Amino acid sequence: MSLQRNVVANYVGQGWRALMSLAFVPLYIKYLGIEAYGLIGIFAILQAWLTLLDLGMKPALGREMARFTAGARSPESIRDLLRSVEVIGLAIAGVVAAGIWAGSGWLAADWLKSGSLPTAQVAQAVAIMGVVSALRFIESIYDSTLVGLQRQVLENVVASIMATVRSVGAVAVLALVSPSIEAFFLWHGVISVVSVILLAAAVYRTLPTAPRPAQFSLPALMTTWRFAAGMMVITVLALLLTQVDKILLSRLLTLEAFGYYALAGTVATALYMLSGPIGIAAYPRFTELVTLRDESRLRAVYHESAQAVTVLMGAAAVVLIVFGDQVLLLWTGDPRLTANVGPLVTVLALGTLLHGLMGIPYYLQLAYGWTSLTIRVNTVAVAVLVPAILWVVPAHGAIGAAWVWVALNVGYLTFEIYFMHRRVLRSEKVRWYLGDVAVPLIAATGAAWLARWARPSELGTLGEICALAASAAFVLTAAALTAPLVRSRVAQYLPRRVRVLVNPE
Repeated sequence: MSLQRNVVANYVGQGWRALMSLAFVPLYIKYLGIEAYGLIGIFAILQAWLTLLDLGMKPALGREMARFTAGARSPESIRDLLRSVEVIGLAIAGVVAAGIWAGSGWLAADWLKSGSLPTAQVAQAVAIMGVVSALRFIESIYDSTLVGLQRQVLENVVASIMATVRSVGAVAVLALVSPSIEAFFLWHGVISVVSVILLAAAVYRTLPTAPRPAQFSLPALMTTWRFAAGMMVITVLALLLTQVDKILLSRLLTLEAFGYYALAGTVATALYMLSGPIGIAAYPRFTELVTLRDESRLRAVYHESAQAVTVLMGAAAVVLIVFGDQVLLLWTGDPRLTANVGPLVTVLALGTLLHGLMGIPYYLQLAYGWTSLTIRVNTVAVAVLVPAILWVVPAHGAIGAAWVWVALNVGYLTFEIYFMHRRVLRSEKVRWYLGDVAVPLIAATGAAWLARWARPSELGTLGEICALAASAAFVLTAAALTAPLVRSRVAQYLPRRVRVLVNPE
């Protein structure tokens, strides 16, 4: 039941945070303009690259917290490990904030191509976002700790409250104080300070007491070095694979054009909110079962988690791919914005779906402490991706980069799953491809195109919303009914007569 509770908590929490991050984007663009919104896209890139600087410590910390819950570590050793990561994390955050502040003038003048925004204003915004990014880096240490301790309900409560204050407050600041990108980032900085304090307090109230105070311990760090080193390499390669397009586009495109790409990326990335909660909850459970050597239960949790990702993320992605133009127009109310962003959303949503399907297999590898496969696959992918991006982006622009993202993830589904199941859960490969992924996705896609064909025209705004909601429900139902473990799980909560119809097994 703890896994189900954590999955539900993650969905509610991350769903709410996704709503907070997406609901106010049209208002951000209204007050700031699409060019300044491009700087928010730069902020997202900066946060992603900061994960490189944790040297693999945060994922290693989360894994060790999960092993602690299985009895593999003492309260004293786990507190020393946390304190050691805190000390190093604070040092890294300070260097990052100072470095970005010092380089903000060069970034504004020589890297970014601003139009109507003065260079001095862009430089100031970049300097502030460096400080905010450093604070968010510290937040993530405590997030990883609570997740590893399987206290995800608590983590989601704190994070959801802060996301609400962050987003609603940002709109209030823009509307009532100053409609400037500097004010936007300053507000985010204030909220990050509060968030760090609350998350740290939650972590230390959750951990059991130890005979002595926690202290920095090099031996504690060394116990995780092999896994952390593997995670660091994976992080470097993953960043190259997922951020090279954005880095090149931030250089090659104007801030306005990059703003369109950043907005499309924001919409597509929201799909991770439907897969991430399952992976976050499943990872410590996988680790616990691997530690206990309970392969039978591990197999069951693996397939159920994979099917849940396909049903929920797959249904949402299919809706975005088939109805993306309608979703964007209803959301923004801006036909010009929809025309510029819609094609990008369709392609990026497809690539993001394929990438999201790899989440559960990836967490299974980490539960075994096996990082070398992902490193090898990512190394090959980077060797192919970087030249492809350098060739495609100048010739075809943003849409070309989006299609490269799709091709990359087709390669992952083809090769990494094959090699993974040659070593772990060896008899489960075909079941993953067909039962966990292909059948639910085919059903969802067929349902979406049927709904689009049957959709009346000229419905008006309210009618469009109702038709879109009905189509999404139809697509989700089709996917759920064709995923046996999800169907069985859902049937448990239905009345007996309905249960027999839904799940006759």
